[in-house]
Amino acid sequence: MRIALVGTENSHADEIVKHLNVEQIAGGTRIVALAGADDERNQKLAAAGGITKIVPTSRELLGEVDALIVTNRDGALHREHAVPFLEAGVPVWVDKPLAASTADAQAILDAARKGGAAVTSYSAVRWVADADVLANSGIDDLQAITVTGPADPDSEYSGIFFYGIHCADLAQRLAPGAPGPVEVERAGSTVAVRYQSGGVLVTLQLVKPTDAGRVPFHAELVGRTKLVSSDIRLDSEYVVPGLKVFLRVLETGERPLDDATMLAPITVLEQV
Repeated sequence: MRIALVGTENSHADEIVKHLNVEQIAGGTRIVALAGADDERNQKLAAAGGITKIVPTSRELLGEVDALIVTNRDGALHREHAVPFLEAGVPVWVDKPLAASTADAQAILDAARKGGAAVTSYSAVRWVADADVLANSGIDDLQAITVTGPADPDSEYSGIFFYGIHCADLAQRLAPGAPGPVEVERAGSTVAVRYQSGGVLVTLQLVKPTDAGRVPFHAELVGRTKLVSSDIRLDSEYVVPGLKVFLRVLETGERPLDDATMLAPITVLEQV
């Protein structure tokens, strides 16, 4: 299967090309084209993956590929890349975030419905092993969760969306449901976000990184009689679980997340 990739400034692009084209974890399914500038960055990425085609815009690849992966750091760019392919019936994985506004996110989902194409979007953190352990921790009568991680409200990549999506999407997995109204408090370099989802109190602690580093991802689940707390570790292969989720979409045509689940973290971050 032939896949195009747009948004090559993201380090996830390197990982995706490595796993599909170099390690060939999906056999003949590989990245065959990059969309973006024909610059040193993309030339190196193409050489690493044996990719022979670089085009200025993703639209030029319509009709030439079987799927599209969108990995731009700025979610505000995702709609323009995803919608034409979805309307043409081509499956798309929009690597976090789905969009940088609810309106853009809804437009992407509407395009998928119009074209009868599979679309999915999520944070890589949602699928890593530590997230699986927390999601299957067996806490009865869950009362509250707190998810902590790095995010910069002043990021050039649509502010809080760029890294805040990791915490918001993980929270949606741990406490699924329609998010209620959001309360936001900022103290120092931390933005605290509180809302309810599925009757569970959710708190996101989004901490601005420094030049020296950033706070690790962490989550705590509180039940009536039990508490579970753990760092969410990202190893060198942390992109692989999410990549495999998309490969299953291509194989089966079935989406792992419904529209409401993909929209929920976007509506939370938009309110933030």
